[in-house]
Amino acid sequence: MIVLHYTAMADHAAAARVLCDPAREVSAHYLIGTDGEVLALVPEDQRAWHAGAGRWGCVTDVNSRSIGIEMSNIGTCPFAAAQMDALCDLVAGIMGRWNIPAHRVIGHSDMAPGRKIDPGARFDWRRLAREGLSIWPERATPGDFRADLARFGYTADVDDDTLLAAFRLRFRPRHTGPLDDIDRALAADLAARFGVDAKGSPQ
Repeated sequence: MIVLHYTAMADHAAAARVLCDPAREVSAHYLIGTDGEVLALVPEDQRAWHAGAGRWGCVTDVNSRSIGIEMSNIGTCPFAAAQMDALCDLVAGIMGRWNIPAHRVIGHSDMAPGRKIDPGARFDWRRLAREGLSIWPERATPGDFRADLARFGYTADVDDDTLLAAFRLRFRPRHTGPLDDIDRALAADLAARFGVDAKGSPQ
């Protein structure tokens, strides 16, 4: 998997120092600045401490099964064009080297709903999907929202509101209100096209 993050820090150099400080017990494979500079911090074949507690599908130790990319952003600002260009190039290369499918490129908020919100509502997931670097749902026949998202990869160990918030943060970032048929339709499509069974095997 590839897991995308933002640093939640305005100072890029300070973020780099934090990610390189063993005492902080946090790290990532890459850090991308707003100017598009890519810093390689941890070799891709080694474990980095970027994900923390959480899960995606059957993967409960995400740090050991993923490559983490941090982007310098405080979380409330659009991501700079040069930064997004660099991210797309980097993700494409990682996917090719490790044979990672587009639906295994996720946000920190996807694997840790309620605990993390990065890369946040300002991140351009649609661009990644257009370039084949992530996925975007279409409307299908509405189904069981919780069951469909569990098949897609979200944990079932959160309450309904937390699950809905995590889903919308990525796929409907400007929508508010109670669960509706559009949420159910999009979740049904994700489950149908990218879902896994209880053993973690693709459907």
